[in-house]
Amino acid sequence: MNLLVLLAVLSGALAVGAGAFGAHGASGEAAEWLKTGGHYQLVHAVAALVAVQMRSLGAGWCFVLGGAIFAGTLYLMALGLPRWLGAVTPIGGVLLIVGWLWLAWRAVQA
Repeated sequence: MNLLVLLAVLSGALAVGAGAFGAHGASGEAAEWLKTGGHYQLVHAVAALVAVQMRSLGAGWCFVLGGAIFAGTLYLMALGLPRWLGAVTPIGGVLLIVGWLWLAWRAVQA
């Protein structure tokens, strides 16, 4: 659980940095990718911490891994890597959705 908490808080820190860079240090499409990735990663870093508190570690891991894949591919494209990485982004989005559904299931069980 400590590893999940550590990754969640580091994810939050990275998200703030990416969002700030998108707002102040990048332009055009790259700025939008950074802002979008930062927003989703930050929201799901917090969601991962909530999942830990609810003892739903599977949901927490979905949030951290999904956020890393979703935001990470956007960050990499913003830094100039190939646009085909955009085809990987939805994998992260699916993990984020699974995390929310997992958390809902945990809430129903409680």
